[in-house]
Amino acid sequence: MALDPITRKTLLDWFVDLETPEGLRAELIEGELLVTPVPDGHHEHCVSRVVGQMYRRTPTDMQFSGNKGLKLGSTEGCPQDHVIPDGTLVPKALRLFRGADPWMPCEGVAMVLEVTPRAGARIDREIKRRCYARGGVPLYLLVDRETAWTTLFSDPESGDYRERHAVAFGKPLALPEPLAFDLDTADFL
Repeated sequence: MALDPITRKTLLDWFVDLETPEGLRAELIEGELLVTPVPDGHHEHCVSRVVGQMYRRTPTDMQFSGNKGLKLGSTEGCPQDHVIPDGTLVPKALRLFRGADPWMPCEGVAMVLEVTPRAGARIDREIKRRCYARGGVPLYLLVDRETAWTTLFSDPESGDYRERHAVAFGKPLALPEPLAFDLDTADFL
């Protein structure tokens, strides 16, 4: 739903000042407030497996931030998207996290990671995918626990990703530069 400019600004100002209760996190996506509970242990296990492999196997010195707020693009008539990926990966040389505001721009981000909840993965599969593409994030890695598939989205253009490479859990998934390694998905099962 398109909002007038005053309503967009009011909504954005209100959101930026919002204090989320403990155990919840809030995002502003395509003009809607999304409040979700803190992830469960299996979710965090999948995140930690990706991060561990990234630190051990990528030739590029990378940094990881869990739950880092990103300011992305917006859909027409909506305020700017404020999205919290499960993981944000950046080249260490860029020093993007040092001194960053709670909601940082996505310029320089190499990849974002989302691990779906057990059910209701539509937000990660569709809505966040479009947000990251609009923001120009080059790589979006989706670990989909509901379908038992891992998908790498790449080549963002016109509000979506043009390339998709998916493998069933248990199969390796090739990650391009700057990560440049085959992600082992066997332990996601």
